[in-house]
Amino acid sequence: MTLQIKTLDEYKAAWQRSVDDPEGFWAEQAASFQWRKKWKKVLEWDFEQPDIQWFIGGKLNITENCLDRHLATRGDQTAIRWEPNDPDAPVRSFTYKELHTEVCKAANALKANGIGKGDRVCFYMPMVPELAIAVLACARIGAVHSVVFAGFSATSLADRIKDATCKMVICSDYNDRGPKHIPVKQIVDEALEMGCDSVETVIVHRNTGDALAMVEGRDKWWHDEVNHQSADCPAEEMDAEDMLFILYTSGSTGKPKGVVHTCGGYMVYTCFTFRNAFQYSDGDVFWCTADIGWITGHSYIIYGPLLAGATSVMFEGVPTYPAPDRFWQVCEKHKVNIFYTAPTAIRALMAAGDQWTEPYDLKDIKVLGSVGEPINAEAWHWYDEKIGKKRAPIVDTWWQTETGGILITPLPGITDQKPTFASYPMPGVQPVLVDQFGTEIVGNDVEGMLCIKFPWPSILRTTYGDHERCRQTYFSTFKNRYFTGDGARRDEDGRYRIIGRVDDVINVSGHRIGTAEVENAINEHPDVVESAVVGYPHDIKGQGIYAYVITSHAVGNVDTITKEIRDVVTRIIGPIAKPDIIQIVPGLPKTRSGKIMRRILRKVAEGDTSNLGDTSTLLNPEVVEDIKTGALR
Repeated sequence: MTLQIKTLDEYKAAWQRSVDDPEGFWAEQAASFQWRKKWKKVLEWDFEQPDIQWFIGGKLNITENCLDRHLATRGDQTAIRWEPNDPDAPVRSFTYKELHTEVCKAANALKANGIGKGDRVCFYMPMVPELAIAVLACARIGAVHSVVFAGFSATSLADRIKDATCKMVICSDYNDRGPKHIPVKQIVDEALEMGCDSVETVIVHRNTGDALAMVEGRDKWWHDEVNHQSADCPAEEMDAEDMLFILYTSGSTGKPKGVVHTCGGYMVYTCFTFRNAFQYSDGDVFWCTADIGWITGHSYIIYGPLLAGATSVMFEGVPTYPAPDRFWQVCEKHKVNIFYTAPTAIRALMAAGDQWTEPYDLKDIKVLGSVGEPINAEAWHWYDEKIGKKRAPIVDTWWQTETGGILITPLPGITDQKPTFASYPMPGVQPVLVDQFGTEIVGNDVEGMLCIKFPWPSILRTTYGDHERCRQTYFSTFKNRYFTGDGARRDEDGRYRIIGRVDDVINVSGHRIGTAEVENAINEHPDVVESAVVGYPHDIKGQGIYAYVITSHAVGNVDTITKEIRDVVTRIIGPIAKPDIIQIVPGLPKTRSGKIMRRILRKVAEGDTSNLGDTSTLLNPEVVEDIKTGALR
């Protein structure tokens, strides 16, 4: 079985072993899985090319490890429990046997429609069980899945379909998300009119049953294609380095990057991190609130939990619908033991008021997780007190689409935890801080640019169709280093704190100040719900600090609250980090994954509002006009 760390001494020993003998360490973790053929060599790597291979020559199928190997021992255990958008609608559950059956039927339907090993299949679906089933069906026959969050525009969807030359699109008719009724199939139709010539078939899942236009010869109903299929579908034998999926992540410039993950290393690492980062025990109910359209959903809704034989809760809705108690109602209803969500959601629920948490019995929660961005101290303490009741450790996990799994995190009940710190590297992860010249910064109580100096099994292998872009983006900045793009601080005890993207570090009078650090301080003000900080050109300091602030109620005297905010920042960080300009705003421009689109805020802060670029992928494009109107430069 995959190593399960239980004590601090075991963690230290495992991490040291993974550094001293990485091939031996990861061979032991991989040995607990079913392989058709054992690997000849554990690892070959070269960060210059880059060329990274794990478990070379090994043959497997990841779905045999997610499903088949559990059938004899836990076939009747729930694998996926689906909570619908409407709290009054019925829950759907699938045991490991039932999930295996559904995956095999869907896999046979894919084959019947001409999909085979290596073909790319694009998904544009709501969070329904059929999404997880069809993703696993692709993996079973060796097809490559590319899941696009079903909130992106038709243009964004078309870009991803064309880049991967997808042969099939799987979607739903409509998506009910909170109070919204979204015409998913209509968006797919619009995308396919934009030159997606590689698509031969569209399979449509009848989610709501509302009226729909189908294109004859191209569009087919899921139930017509899947329901009559055989439940017997032998898994395709895959090489450890065969592609498992492509997942697109926004680039700072240019088109999105198709991050490629492969079968063997990704399997070993996601299971290892799931078991250890969350201290999963047999029988635990695990709920990751992410969408499968993001890497968090891939690794910690589908693959990690199923590889470990866990029960994974899948949620269709949003945290505030029909009221801000929805998360807590679901936690109580399903007796959730491990709860994994994003700081954006935590802050929104905190702002709604403690009264929404009080009616619920959350005693089953034993571990809380945070993902997506560094969690600010105020939200961390609220999460700890109101949800965890100060008895459920918080794992503030740091990782990326490109890393495949969690790289830096506290281990609950094992390592200590410190608000705003991702803390310690997982075994197998060798982080370093470097200066602008790539020189390693040694010792503690230092900060620099965060790199990883040795590969871990689920590191990205390439960017689809453009390996040079992969090299340039991640491996060319610093020799023999994977560059994360993040700045970080290592404290006096060796804990890591992510202080924001390197381009989100402001140089004020020669002092490097992380935007996340300033935001964390601003958010300590009792009337502040959320903030975003950017730099702007300053005649004296080089860069000044411009803060956009959302308050919990209408502000009577703007001068009073801005002075109070500056005082808080001065108190927490020092006068050097005091914002020069504070603009009270009704909202922040966010992508549909909850990330703040900072390039818009930078443009406004710089006084350049003439060309803010494409805002169509924003969740709330209307807020941009409010920010422009209220700009203070």
